[in-house]
Amino acid sequence: MNPQPDSRKAAVLTAVFLALICLASAVYLLLPVRNKTKYTADIFQNGILIMSIPLNEETESRVFTIKGENGCVNEVEVRPGSIGILSADCPDKLCVSQGFISDTRLPITCLPNRLVIQLRPASESDEDSALPDIITY
Repeated sequence: MNPQPDSRKAAVLTAVFLALICLASAVYLLLPVRNKTKYTADIFQNGILIMSIPLNEETESRVFTIKGENGCVNEVEVRPGSIGILSADCPDKLCVSQGFISDTRLPITCLPNRLVIQLRPASESDEDSALPDIITY
């Protein structure tokens, strides 16, 4: 009776099981979510809501410019189901490299220009859109 083949078989099965779990987790995190949730893009500048755009109502792409108090300029593109910053006059252009967003995972933030684009699930009433969802002190 040699325990070596049984322990080797158990080690291989454990490794295969862990590899499958890692693969399933990677697929879940990396693939885009294909759900029917309708989102509204809220655009904030200096912490104030300046615009809300229901992304599910957009039928074609459109581009508009947001100008800040300090002369900063952000060019925003709205596509059906997504929104992103095409160009900005900030020095690092991180907001442009964030690309387009189509879910609530991460907002687009341009810190030098104090601009935030955040998605939220569209509601029947947009009365609460300007209210924060956390308590601030």
